[in-house]
Amino acid sequence: MHTPNTIPHPCFLRPLFTSLPSFPYIHSSLFLPPSSLSFHSFFTSFLSSVAEAAITITITMSFSATKLVHPLPLRSTDNKPLSFTSPSSFLGSNHKLRFNAFSKVLPLSQRLSASSSRVVAVSSDVVKEKKLKTNSNLLITKEEGLDLYEDMVLGRSFEDMCAQMYYRGKMFGFVHLYNGQEAVSTGFIRLLKKEDYVVSTYRDHVHALSKGVPARNVMSELYGKATGICRGQGGSMHMFSKEHNLLGGFAFIGEGIPVATGAAFSSKYRREVLKELGADQVTVAFFGDGTCNNGQFFECLNMAALWKLPIIFVVENNLWAIGMSHLRATSDPQIWKKGPAFGMPGVHVDGMDVLKVREVAKEAIERARRGEGPTLVECETYRFRGHSLADPDELRDPAEKAKYASRDPITALTKYIIENKLANEQELKSIDKKIEELLDEAVEFADASPQPPRSQLLENVFADPKGFGIGPDGKYRCEDPKFTQGTAHV
Repeated sequence: MHTPNTIPHPCFLRPLFTSLPSFPYIHSSLFLPPSSLSFHSFFTSFLSSVAEAAITITITMSFSATKLVHPLPLRSTDNKPLSFTSPSSFLGSNHKLRFNAFSKVLPLSQRLSASSSRVVAVSSDVVKEKKLKTNSNLLITKEEGLDLYEDMVLGRSFEDMCAQMYYRGKMFGFVHLYNGQEAVSTGFIRLLKKEDYVVSTYRDHVHALSKGVPARNVMSELYGKATGICRGQGGSMHMFSKEHNLLGGFAFIGEGIPVATGAAFSSKYRREVLKELGADQVTVAFFGDGTCNNGQFFECLNMAALWKLPIIFVVENNLWAIGMSHLRATSDPQIWKKGPAFGMPGVHVDGMDVLKVREVAKEAIERARRGEGPTLVECETYRFRGHSLADPDELRDPAEKAKYASRDPITALTKYIIENKLANEQELKSIDKKIEELLDEAVEFADASPQPPRSQLLENVFADPKGFGIGPDGKYRCEDPKFTQGTAHV
């Protein structure tokens, strides 16, 4: 970074002009100062030309730029626009607060008492601070509120159970938990149809649950058992379900985005070329802030905008890419701005607020289904645990963790439901009890499930249907009596 008293060499500005219209008075020789000209004189001449060009550039581009920057026309129930495109007021904030993270689901009574003035009311910029007198102004119905609550508590409780089982030696490898980010998964996926596609990352357990995959099958997959949704071959980072159109978790960052773009293209092709009735599937691609500096991200934004694909790119910006702060890793931390650069809406939303996320998701999904193209949504959220269960989480500032812990999305939703009389404490407690029993059953099911058979080891590796390759004689290798010779010790 240059200090105010430091003059950068003009060649640093070369990329600026390669992407702008050519101007006759910006001569290429400006970038190669002649030896007879002092650097100071050259640079003074250069700056005067730049200033002159800047006026023309501003006039020329100001009108075309406005055609690209078009945030979603979101509206609240009182028909007033929602301002989700402005930069976050809490991006990278680390106020000096006492750390008291809600890394697990607390009993309902404790959650209510924890809802102090520091917990921002859900959709506080949509719902007036004073208590609403009628339910007609609410953002959700009772049924919707209970569905959101159940899905978020299920996700949090499932991840807490995963941590227990991992430390008991029931799971192996890397396990990345979703605690704190539930508002993003629930806010988007609960609005989707079963036919819609979801593409996830290595932090994929809760996405699978929100999409409808049974908890017992997700738990079994984490155990590596044959009853898992990938028969024990995927594990924590590779959840996949053809039945639920969950196209997989992906261990390498960014590799799921091209898959999601391809799924969106297939939907558009089936509808517009093959004329299939009902082919209006929407694809939602989830990925983190660390992915947004990778090439696949930009390539797929371009392709999706070019072909107006029915896809929503959802950035789960939890401010940390493993141990790298988002503010240190990117030239512009406002990821949503990259959407308008490609001609699609870019939206920033508070990812700790499920109702705000839901409002944005609703409009983005509807416009994709109408054939109006993709949307980039940056959900600013925070994970309450380390990057994985092997991460001691010593790099993040305790004050920063406390800041976001005080904005626990489940606590905020609970507060909203109770204050607006959508449900009472007893109804929410019954949901808590139901989920507790569901997870106990899931663990028992996974414990009792068998290990995958040895014959499954090489399935889906070779092209033949039996999975072990075809020998020179044209027969399946696995049918050769000597096939397993020398492997009895395995």
